[in-house]
Amino acid sequence: MGPAVSRNVLVPLIVACALFMENMDSTVLSTSLPVIAQDLAVDPIALKLALTSYLVSLAVFIPVSGWMADRFGARTIFRAAIGVFMGGSLLCALAHSLEWFVVARFVQGMGGAMMVPVGRLVILRTVPKAQMVQALAYLTIPAMVGPVVGPPLGGLISTFFDWRWIFFINIPIGLVGIVLASVFIENVREQDVPPLDLPGFAMTAVGLSALMMGFATGGRHLVSEEVSVLLVLAGTVMLYFYWRHARRAEHPVLDLALLRIPTFRASVAGGGLFRIGVGAVPFLLPLMLQLGFGLNALQSGLLTFAAAAGALFMKTIAARILRMFGFRRTLVVNCVLACAFLAATGLFTPETPHVVIITVLLIGGFFRSLQFTSINAVGYADVTSRDMSLATSFASVAQQISLSMGVAVGALALEATGYVRGTDGLTAGDFGPAFVVVALISLSSLAFWLRLAPDAGAEVSGHARTSRQITAEAVQDNMPGH
Repeated sequence: MGPAVSRNVLVPLIVACALFMENMDSTVLSTSLPVIAQDLAVDPIALKLALTSYLVSLAVFIPVSGWMADRFGARTIFRAAIGVFMGGSLLCALAHSLEWFVVARFVQGMGGAMMVPVGRLVILRTVPKAQMVQALAYLTIPAMVGPVVGPPLGGLISTFFDWRWIFFINIPIGLVGIVLASVFIENVREQDVPPLDLPGFAMTAVGLSALMMGFATGGRHLVSEEVSVLLVLAGTVMLYFYWRHARRAEHPVLDLALLRIPTFRASVAGGGLFRIGVGAVPFLLPLMLQLGFGLNALQSGLLTFAAAAGALFMKTIAARILRMFGFRRTLVVNCVLACAFLAATGLFTPETPHVVIITVLLIGGFFRSLQFTSINAVGYADVTSRDMSLATSFASVAQQISLSMGVAVGALALEATGYVRGTDGLTAGDFGPAFVVVALISLSSLAFWLRLAPDAGAEVSGHARTSRQITAEAVQDNMPGH
């Protein structure tokens, strides 16, 4: 293995240490939500705030992560981010109320906002485009171990120990990440860094926080419905002001001009819709298995880890699939398959054999992960190296917003189903319609994948077509009724 090849493998694996900690933390937490709700004496649905506050924090601070990495060096910010994440984990472990827990998760998100995007930026700037898909796969293979280990581990801790240990396990992992980053990652930085767009950062921070927390607190959780509506309105107005500001600013914190790139626009908009639906799964699935089906946290975790196992297997063959079929065909067909398995999850009942549940989750996790890998890769296919920092920040913000909305939409669908059915508390029958709703939202992303050019992102995917094939596909796309 030559020096260049070893570097293309080593750097993603080191960054994956941080991804492992973050992904394991989120999946462990999702499995333990019912137990935490009982200990904090709150409605289980109210714990959507613990998930959304973290995602909102990511969306708020991610826009400045690229600038900070350019200004102070990627290694410096990467190590500091891991430290903040560890501090937030300790605060979570000490929480004794919903309010404290939500704030602690927000602090955790501040670390995650810098940790993952900066790590990804290091990879995108050091790996050639032709090897980008494979490098991203190397990056996510160890990171996918977290979601595989997370659900059973969370169930084990919540069933036989105290759920607070969920957050203590981040400390040794974080320390390993800091050491490896110090030894092996270069302190990559830009020479001519433009000034930070402070007005733009303030507008996006206030706008995104208000908008997403307004959606998340709907259903009379933490604040009144009137306050939730006011938060949504205030957030919308502030983001409108940012839109006007970004058109005039020389270096906006979120560069809306990137949306002029067709592949990036499809990745952000289509990927956002797909993530809204899929983002509800970590919230809905553990609640369905534990509160709806009566399983304990360990039994639930031993079932839900199957989705992560399917995703882990997919990462080993993602580059091969995209090279064979290209981005457009993969995204279109795989979107339908992934959404079908997502909707099928809503057909589970307490009597469904566990082998059937594991099989559906395993295959569904495979297709969802393939979609995520394809969405991420095609988004950067036509972005220049100079704009890569802005693009990663923009894409990461869009991802966290859509995932946060997914949790809020899933909770809203669950509450609406219970209201229509007239049930008191969550029952097994409340979850089926909620899964169908989120699956349909993900399926709506199909409109963006169909608009992609047949050869979109060919340099990244490695999928070669002859001019005759491209012409034939273009003719078919323009036929009436297609």
